[in-house]
Amino acid sequence: MTDFLVTGPRDAPATLLLAHGAGAAMDSPAMNAIAEALAEVGLGTVRFEFAYMAARRNGRRRPPPRAEMLRAEYLGAVAALGAGPPLLIGGKSMGGRVASMIADGLYRDGRTAGLVCLGYPFHPPGKPDRPRTAHLEILETPTLICQGTRDRFGTRAEIEGYALSPRIEFHWLEGGDHDFRSAKGAGHTVRDNLRATAGRVADWIGRARGG
Repeated sequence: MTDFLVTGPRDAPATLLLAHGAGAAMDSPAMNAIAEALAEVGLGTVRFEFAYMAARRNGRRRPPPRAEMLRAEYLGAVAALGAGPPLLIGGKSMGGRVASMIADGLYRDGRTAGLVCLGYPFHPPGKPDRPRTAHLEILETPTLICQGTRDRFGTRAEIEGYALSPRIEFHWLEGGDHDFRSAKGAGHTVRDNLRATAGRVADWIGRARGG
């Protein structure tokens, strides 16, 4: 049984199913802030946890499995969520990566309208020679990736050198890192960046749904 954490208006025009990153739970301060920012622009979010993270609540410290091993769990969350408003999938960091691996199958079946990734891990930190982009080159699902320009998992300069699918759009956070924090003295707080990101996500979802 999947436990969900629901945020946002009940009459939201779309639901965004979000998975957490490798090291933070679905109700971490960062995930709470993301969900609240999206709620402020009228979007509903549903969060869930992978089993390894849920086990930590019972004191069982387990490392995250390889992202590929989490695909079935994400598909299970989609199935458990059932019918409702138009569904989009995505997540923070690793959660978004897992979602991107199952997106095309769901999109072809009409079970999702798009993919939203918040801080995508394009490569391990400090290892740009190990890109995780093969499936992103042929992605068919309408996709929005929100990324800080100085993200250590993939800077703007690095990403612009990739041959990615034309279905992928980017929302760049100038000077932002993997957690959307701006460089010191940039004049933008995390809250500012989340508000800007939420606004772009809302606009993009409207277009992805043809609204």
